[in-house]
This record gives sequence, structure tokens and C-alpha cells, in this order.
Amino acid sequence: MNTNTKFLGLDIESPIIAGSCGLTNDISNLEKLEEAGAGAIIMKSVFEEQIIYDIKRNLSMMAPVDNYGMSYEYIAAHVADDSLGKYFDLIKEAKKHLHIPIVGSINCYSFENWMTYTRRFQDAGCDALELNMAVLPYETSLSCEDVDRLFSDIINTLRKSVTIPISIKVSQNFTDMANFMQRLSWMNVDGITMFNKALNVDVDIDKMSICHAPSLSSPDEIYNTLRWVAILSKKLRCDISASTGVHTAADVVKMLLAGAGTVQVVSCLYKNGVNYMKNLNDGLKAWMTEHGFESIDQFRGKLAVKPNEQSSIFFRTQFMKHFAQIGED
Repeated sequence: MNTNTKFLGLDIESPIIAGSCGLTNDISNLEKLEEAGAGAIIMKSVFEEQIIYDIKRNLSMMAPVDNYGMSYEYIAAHVADDSLGKYFDLIKEAKKHLHIPIVGSINCYSFENWMTYTRRFQDAGCDALELNMAVLPYETSLSCEDVDRLFSDIINTLRKSVTIPISIKVSQNFTDMANFMQRLSWMNVDGITMFNKALNVDVDIDKMSICHAPSLSSPDEIYNTLRWVAILSKKLRCDISASTGVHTAADVVKMLLAGAGTVQVVSCLYKNGVNYMKNLNDGLKAWMTEHGFESIDQFRGKLAVKPNEQSSIFFRTQFMKHFAQIGED
């Protein structure tokens, strides 16, 4: 039984990857995930806001920020170095003890800090880098052309300074999803992760305030990811890493049949523990044995929309099969 495959051009022994989350911020968990068969591990994301918060908190403990004058940027850089240093120390420790790929993850909102921080991930020893570009259309002043330009500028600039593989993690909120994902795959990226799990919000009616809703994905969320993986997997110039809604080994198989190169899991690890990674791998192998497959490539993309097939016709046909019983005979 051969579950070997590639992720961002890197050889891995399983298509099931531990996605970026709090569980991947601890060396003990990283070791357990490797032992349980994770193909690769994506480290917990570094958020630009967290670094800026650390800078302001540390400086304000010594003196009001306004007192630093021209020395502010110099001192702030040292505080940022300390904040990032702990993260990079974990990466270096992981590289000493683990044999599977370690992927850094970063989430910024300013162009300058995308440039400032990402090169350091490579210097810390990351095998690849996932850019968590969760650009959501919240602002009425933000056009689709603005978003397109932002992605293009960041990727093109980073490609000039970073040589390790780059994956782009995107949200589900694009008006021209299929077209934009194809254009994104032409920007010399090594992979696209679909999708970022957006923070859910709720309303506390007693306090009359906005509050957090449950953040873990539900099994029902797999269907939107599955749809887009099936539509795009054979139409992009890079592999798709499927994320959001994957909770069981059967879900992993579905994503691979739809054409995903790899599958990322997070919520099921929170719910069942990091050793659940072994259950997922064992379930995948059991399904492959039952159906007579010796390798992932023998069935990956079997149910994906074909390269020259119109996706709208494909899914319209599925719609009519279900609601009008057309083609069921």
C-alpha cells in the first residue's frame, strides 16, 4: 500500500496534513502528529497584529510610546525580533527532531510586513511557506481589481526574495472564484489551500454585543470545499490542498477523488486528539485496499471536472439528476 505523494513539490508519505492551528504550536504535538502519520505539518500562523500588539505592550511597559521619538522603529524592531524568535526557535527544534516537512504560516494585512517577515521563515529552516491571505470583501471601497492587484503584488515580490515553495491560503469569498483561482495558479505559486476558515460571529442579546461563535468546522462545511476542488483541480497549474469540513477518513477519500493533492485537517484533531491522525491514515488505507488501489494517483481526480469540460454543465447535470430524476435510468 503506497500513500506517498507530493505537497508543494515535497515528497511526503501521506496526503493528510496537520493544518495550521494552536495544536501545531507545541513540539510534543508535532512529534505525535509525525508518529501518527501526518504527511506534513503547517505551523500555527503568525499574525501581524500579534507582533504589533507585542511591540506596543512591551514598549508601553517601559514608557509611553510617544516618548521614544526617532528611536521607536529601532526599538520596535528588536521587540518584533523577540516575538518572532520564539516562533522560529520552535521551527528549528522541529527540524531537529522531525523528518516530515515543516511549513511556516503567516497572516499579514500590510504589504510591507509581508515582505519583512516572510524571508525570515526561510532562514529559520521552513521547508515551505503558507501565505494565509484571508482578504475578505468587508470594505465598500475595496474592488475586485484591488484584491487582484494585492495578491499579484505580494506574490511577485516575495518570489524575488524567497526560494522555498509557497502556498496561498484563500477564503471562499470571491465573485469570480474559478477565474481568479486559475489566474492565481499562474502567478508562480506552488499550491493553493482551499479554504481559510473565517471567524464566525454571533450576537449576545443580553449584553447586546458581538461575540465569537464556535470556531471549529462542522462536517457539513465539507460540501462547498468539495465542490470547488472538483471544479478546479484539473484546471489549475498548481495542486490544491483541501481544507475545511474534513472530519473522517471518508472525507479524505472524497477530497482525493475530487482531485485534491493533499487534505488538511484541524477541527477533527481538536475534537479527537492529535493521535486521530492515525485513524485517518488507517481509514484511507483500508478504503484503498477494499477498492483495489495500490497508490493515490490511481484514483486521485477520478470524479473531478475534466480540463475541457464546462463546470456549469457538469453541476447543472448533477442538479437535474437529483431534482428531476433525469439520467437516473
